[in-house]
Amino acid sequence: MIPIIVPTYAAILMLMFVLLSIRVVQMRASAKIGIGTGNDPAMERRIRVHGNFAEYVPLALLLLAFMEMQQHSRYLIHVLCIVLILARVVHAIGVTPVQENFSMRVGSVLATFAVLVIASLALLIHVLLA
Repeated sequence: MIPIIVPTYAAILMLMFVLLSIRVVQMRASAKIGIGTGNDPAMERRIRVHGNFAEYVPLALLLLAFMEMQQHSRYLIHVLCIVLILARVVHAIGVTPVQENFSMRVGSVLATFAVLVIASLALLIHVLLA
């Protein structure tokens, strides 16, 4: 089965990734920071929001696409994809300011981990019951 649900969410998430990339590039230009953080806490936060997205989202999308290929519940796949999008938005909002919103950061990380764990368990259970 060729996935049709997850690619739609993947496109939305990649547009978010480009936006996060643009935010880093704009700050680099305005602060004249060629590489690294320039010891600028705001720059470091933008880089980490972008990096954190790059570290977790591709793996989550891969797991979700595998779920769709195994024909798991379309409802569950939609819910997990929506949770992933919301978690990444909340993470960016909560971490970006120098005075981060710690509860938003923790909530977004827990939501992202929940997507990863639920998708992983769904895939493993499917294999074990096959």
